[in-house]
Amino acid sequence: MHSDNEKAQAFLRFLNVLDTLRQKCPWDAKQTNESLRANTIEEVYELTDAILDNDINNIKKELGDVLLHIGFYSKIADEKGQFDIADVCNSLTDKLIFRHPHIYGNVSADSPEEVSKNWEQIKLKEKGGNKTVLSGVPKSLPSLIKANRIQEKAANVGFDWEKPEQVWEKVKEETLEVENEIKNADKDKLEQEFGDLMFAVINAARLYGVNPENALEKTNRKFISRFNYLEAKAKEMGKNLKEMSLAEMDEIWNEAKKRE
Repeated sequence: MHSDNEKAQAFLRFLNVLDTLRQKCPWDAKQTNESLRANTIEEVYELTDAILDNDINNIKKELGDVLLHIGFYSKIADEKGQFDIADVCNSLTDKLIFRHPHIYGNVSADSPEEVSKNWEQIKLKEKGGNKTVLSGVPKSLPSLIKANRIQEKAANVGFDWEKPEQVWEKVKEETLEVENEIKNADKDKLEQEFGDLMFAVINAARLYGVNPENALEKTNRKFISRFNYLEAKAKEMGKNLKEMSLAEMDEIWNEAKKRE
């Protein structure tokens, strides 16, 4: 691993190259916060793909791409006289120190759960922090991730089930409400009830220490792998999936499960 001096030199080298590109490259020179925003979202998703694949080299590459965007936004702000990368780093470091009084102060926190609860309380108190418990949840988060964050934040101020097993009654209740709305054939209410059911299942996952986003993505990937196998086997047999019976597809599907 690199020394502190080597790390500092590497970061400064990156900033110097970014300065040069901003001045001399036509594409880099014309970028704005607005033009970069969509690409930033894409880069973050590419990083999460690499993390799920546990692809260390790709994680390193995608972290670099995300860092490029952080540097880019900071450079644009610097040109406007708003702030620079040093302000970004100092602001972050000050916040980390302030939000970790169990390390830099006299507060006690011996578990990750206690740290998380303290974190939410501190954010409500700090200058420029969240004005309400849920105001820090980004509006543009994907709904599944947003639901989990909402539940985590509510739990950190004590709004939670006393025991994890209590959540299953809620899941059963929401399932029955979905079934009732299916009979009533009211699409709007059915949509609401499906949302309530999914929210309850996400809550259950959280209570049992499972990240619902990771769990669902692993299932997505498992389904894709099995379906790709089904499609390939059908092609080998000279058949089209649409022409196959469900029993035929189930047989190949079970083969795919055994291969895992």
